[in-house]
Amino acid sequence: MVETPGTVLDCPFLTDDAVSALVVAVAPPLEEEDGLQPRAGTVDAAARYGIDLAELADRSGGSGFRGAAGEVTTVDLPRTHAGAANPLPWAGLPSTIVLLGIGAGSDLELRRAGAALAGATRGLERVVSAATADATPSGVTAFVEGYLLAAYRTPRFGGGAPSRKVRGPAPDPRAAAEQLVLLGEGAEQQIIAARIAASATWLVRDLSNTPSNIKDPAWFAQQATDLAEAGGLETQVLGPRELAAKGFGALLAVGAASASPPRLVTITYVPEDADQHVVLVGKGITYDTGGLSIKPREAMVPMKTDMAGAAVALAVVLGAAEAGVRHQVTAVLPLAENHFGADSYRPGDVLRTYSGRTVEVANTDAEGRLVLADALGYAVSELAPDLLIDVATLTGAASVGLGRGHAALYATAPELVAGLEAAADATGERVWHMPLVEDYTSALRSTVADLRHVPLEAGGGGGSITAALFLREFTGGLPWVHLDIAGPARATASRHEVTEGATGYGARLLLRYLADLR
Repeated sequence: MVETPGTVLDCPFLTDDAVSALVVAVAPPLEEEDGLQPRAGTVDAAARYGIDLAELADRSGGSGFRGAAGEVTTVDLPRTHAGAANPLPWAGLPSTIVLLGIGAGSDLELRRAGAALAGATRGLERVVSAATADATPSGVTAFVEGYLLAAYRTPRFGGGAPSRKVRGPAPDPRAAAEQLVLLGEGAEQQIIAARIAASATWLVRDLSNTPSNIKDPAWFAQQATDLAEAGGLETQVLGPRELAAKGFGALLAVGAASASPPRLVTITYVPEDADQHVVLVGKGITYDTGGLSIKPREAMVPMKTDMAGAAVALAVVLGAAEAGVRHQVTAVLPLAENHFGADSYRPGDVLRTYSGRTVEVANTDAEGRLVLADALGYAVSELAPDLLIDVATLTGAASVGLGRGHAALYATAPELVAGLEAAADATGERVWHMPLVEDYTSALRSTVADLRHVPLEAGGGGGSITAALFLREFTGGLPWVHLDIAGPARATASRHEVTEGATGYGARLLLRYLADLR
């Protein structure tokens, strides 16, 4: 991302042959009978080009362009024939002008405008934009985030030499960023923040979109270790023998039937004079068949993304280190494949978790809360956190209740809810506060173990709530946040900055929360 002070009138990039287009901002009419409203860069560009951009914008309105956030129209100016005696006023300038709708210019609208620009200018070598010249600092960040997030492309696994690495040494939208030149004053810090946030999201998307025949627990653990070590972070990986010796009974049971045994990865970022220690626990089921409680075929198709929570935790600890967050951050990644076979765990089994508490299994397709129980118990016992946050594609109930737009947010204190809601407003990664209904704890009672992990009454309702209540049993009474991201972690189609497939939801949300945490 290149950023330079000034206006369109004194922009040195416009005469660069590599520049393909100039972007200017347009807003909707103030009144129905009014014309489209010029915004940042429009008047300067009109003077520089010697044309009436307002008139061009109004003519574009006939095709439905009204300046709403995310609307784009492209104007290709004519060129004279070689050797013409009278050059046109815009000779030597980019022949393409992009009129970009920004609506009222809110952060949400600027993020959508940035995403739309990425789609409209894909394939162009370099684009100069004046659309954020008048934006607030947070608006600049939102615009750049939208552009970079929408520029993401899912990795393809075609012919040629197979690769077992995620994109590059670490997924980073720098290549996409270099296509865009921003005009405006002093936006460097906002651009850096947007790049870090987008990089984290790209990493979650890349890991989650990787097919599960490549992405087994050992592969994921190696990717996490490589990325963490490249960032100078402390790492620890526990394999099957260490997990058995330390008593990770639930994690081992979930992964027992797979030819790819489980791992537990811990990655820690430790700044000087850390204010707090935040532990992020992410569900890392690299593929979920449902085990003996097997899923229907259709439900298995997207299950390569069932490790999105672990990918978010990994991306956040890496992003926190790059951003210099003042809190110590540790990511705990319980990784397993929930398969079926001769060694499968069964409904009716009683498992001993890391904390020593026993759990009666009622449904092997509720494996996420089991691996999280072990990881949360480990975090409480060994890592001394001030705050526990877990993130998981945990329940279908959350996506049925809230759809694809919101994560279900549970927390043990109002200030935790308020902090996550503020981060959601800032990033556009929305949450909905859900209750921890104490009356539902009776559904977790077992006659043969300390807890039952799934209510026996199928379809009894409150499935996301009872899952959260089960996890709370392993938090040791510490301040705790649970994010059920089963809905927003996946998308069936691209929309604005959200891409089809794995969306990367949660990385920007938690990075912003950590940055603002006091």
